[in-house]
Amino acid sequence: MRRQQIYDNVITYFSEAMPNVETELHYDSPFHLLIAVILSAQCTDKRVNMITPRLFEEYPTAEVMAASNEDVIYEYIKSVSYPNNKAKHLVGMARMLMEEYNGEVPSDLDELTKLPGVGRKTANVIQAVIFNKAAMAVDTHVFRVSHRIGLVSDKCTTPYSVEKELVKHIPNDIIPRAHHWLILHGRYVCQSRKPKCEKCGIKEFCNYFKKKSAICS
Repeated sequence: MRRQQIYDNVITYFSEAMPNVETELHYDSPFHLLIAVILSAQCTDKRVNMITPRLFEEYPTAEVMAASNEDVIYEYIKSVSYPNNKAKHLVGMARMLMEEYNGEVPSDLDELTKLPGVGRKTANVIQAVIFNKAAMAVDTHVFRVSHRIGLVSDKCTTPYSVEKELVKHIPNDIIPRAHHWLILHGRYVCQSRKPKCEKCGIKEFCNYFKKKSAICS
């Protein structure tokens, strides 16, 4: 099956199976989503959602957080991975938002990645979720699922190379949703150690399943 056929089948399936997909991170403003995404690095969304209600209540805006310090923020986020670094990033991010962006989260990739704790993946999440831009954030789930299904070749060995390949084949208006499709599929079906192929709705055109079936036959 040609690669574009795989894309067409995947898009058709997920458009019907997950038409109204969205991030599982809880947030009520662009600033709070930015906090949540920074905290979610190498940490589960479930854990992040457990600690953010109190943090969001105490720090509703960048201005309030900018006036705090990393030792105080640490106490709110100490149960996530790398809390020391993330506390430093959150305070630095809030202060830069106040100093350079009037407290507002920018929509531009280059401007976003200037913020402490914000890499390309985080910036793409903000662009896609908040600003509905054709930005594809590639985390471990997207990277794994894209290779297994056959959306990208084995030559795509970095998150950026996977991102470029996905964006090239997926229509711009679908990319913000496709980001969530691949993440959720990897989180709940195409899991790293024990993929649930028997429950997978796209197994008939998945390269991984075909190889697995061939080995077992």
